[in-house]
Amino acid sequence: MTSETSPLHAEHVADGATMVDFAGWQMPVRYSGDIAEHQAVRTAAGLFDLSHMGELMVRGADAAAALDYAFVGQVSRVPLWGAKYTMMCAPDGGVIDDVIVYRRDWDHFMVVANAANRITVRDQLRSRIGEGGFDASVEDVTHEIALVAIQGPAAESITASMCELGADDIHALKYYKGANVLIEGGIHAFAARTGYTGEDGFELFVPADRARAVWSLAIERGDAAGLMPCGLAARDSLRLEAGMPLYGHELSHDTNPFEAGLGRIVGLGGSEGPPRGDFVGRAALERVRDVGVQKTLVGLAGDGRRSPRTGYPVTDPQDNQIGIVTSGAPSPTLGHPIAMAYVPPGLAEAGTEIGVDVRGRREMMRVVPLPFYTRGG
Repeated sequence: MTSETSPLHAEHVADGATMVDFAGWQMPVRYSGDIAEHQAVRTAAGLFDLSHMGELMVRGADAAAALDYAFVGQVSRVPLWGAKYTMMCAPDGGVIDDVIVYRRDWDHFMVVANAANRITVRDQLRSRIGEGGFDASVEDVTHEIALVAIQGPAAESITASMCELGADDIHALKYYKGANVLIEGGIHAFAARTGYTGEDGFELFVPADRARAVWSLAIERGDAAGLMPCGLAARDSLRLEAGMPLYGHELSHDTNPFEAGLGRIVGLGGSEGPPRGDFVGRAALERVRDVGVQKTLVGLAGDGRRSPRTGYPVTDPQDNQIGIVTSGAPSPTLGHPIAMAYVPPGLAEAGTEIGVDVRGRREMMRVVPLPFYTRGG
């Protein structure tokens, strides 16, 4: 099967990026080097191509109610130009995908899904709209939109400098808010103060045929600030330090939001908020809330030089396997190995010693609170 290519593919190849297949797309994994790109985002700014992400437009008189039914969060409460991180769960509570929903109008929402799950989320949305009898429609506009992210301490000034109209809106935007802006060259964009790096940043949704102009302008305006194009490897190490889950690693159909430490995003209503109607997975998730979880996601930190990686066995003090590492790497910012893993709740307390089998040798790590890294912390 042939991989899809981003509207920025030619730019990546021309810049010497190492390209890999990711979720059915040819995407850059690195440019100058993983650590240099990671540190650029922490200290200045990084430029990311996220055009592989799926964009689904949900419109109609019942769009808000339909999304309330389809997702675990109460999307109808999102204000105009606001955004919400939420999840689509199966009837048994397992996670189908984690998404961000942006409210573009009172009857118009944009759902941004992970590339590997776009088709599933699209089809599930249509199915759930149909079974609920909602007056709403779903349009997949993934190939019409390019998504460019500017992340890091200098992101605000760089993004504002790119605007022909809307620079003041960029400066005024709060976290998880968006605005329509006009980028130099007459390019219409939806700018959102969102990201996946643990730093301040903006995500620019632009027409696919104008993506190269936006990319080039960002590099031009960000050069003096130290902006660097960044690949998937830096994005992964950045989100790991920030304790952000990745679908296929921390999240899957075999886990639920409570196990992932994200029970707060499940809007059950009642004592936890205003009354709410039914949504797919509600009964199962209420049971998990009431009974408790069998496993829980924790952060692990080590003092050695050998880093755990995805899939490595996690062991208790008696060397019995109790779980597996979901993500792990050396932390460029903190200078020691870090990982996330699912363990029994009884071993989830901060300070607990946990073993990890790193290529046949047991390395000791300790449970630490997530996230590992906090901006300004």
